[in-house]
Amino acid sequence: MNLPNKLTASRFVMTAAFVVAMATGLEWDEIHAPGREKGWSFSYTAGLLLFLAASVTDYLDGHFARKLGVVTNFGKLMDPLADKVMIAAVFICLIPLKAIPAWVVIVIISREFLITGLRLLAAGRGVILQSERLGKHKALWQIVTAGYFLLLLAVMEWERAGWVSLHVKKWWWEAWRYGGWTLAGIALVLTLFSGLGYLRKHSDLLAE
Repeated sequence: MNLPNKLTASRFVMTAAFVVAMATGLEWDEIHAPGREKGWSFSYTAGLLLFLAASVTDYLDGHFARKLGVVTNFGKLMDPLADKVMIAAVFICLIPLKAIPAWVVIVIISREFLITGLRLLAAGRGVILQSERLGKHKALWQIVTAGYFLLLLAVMEWERAGWVSLHVKKWWWEAWRYGGWTLAGIALVLTLFSGLGYLRKHSDLLAE
């Protein structure tokens, strides 16, 4: 397995570690009680770092694949799949924390795996479907949205631990609600439009 494919595979491992970190994080009521001494941890900080590391490998695997001239069918199929698994894991973990409504996450995940299924269908016919520009914009906004929420969760941990004094109580909820939900709305719209456009362009694969 070449270096780009190893980087792609590493995202699956980091996704599993991310889910474990998020599962051990603070509950929603604890997040809104920053003065409590009981229960604080750095699980969300670990989740943020893992997410950032996975996002970096997403860039590096494509970069090295092109630079080294080792673009493979494995990379073309598994790279987008690794991205979708990671994004799905982040958004699902954010549902209990009231970051994104469940129905929004369901729409996003449904689109992602529907397109993955379309790619697998095309691969069965010997055709590799590449990502399109709108899809890349969609992916960027999804990453920004997920990273934004994870950063706010990490900031809360830093405040609770006494590492920083950012007066979290004064602005955190407004940043979470208005900033986060705006980003989630943009990601949702781009997800829908890119998915519908992709299906329309490759409708011949579904003609049967």
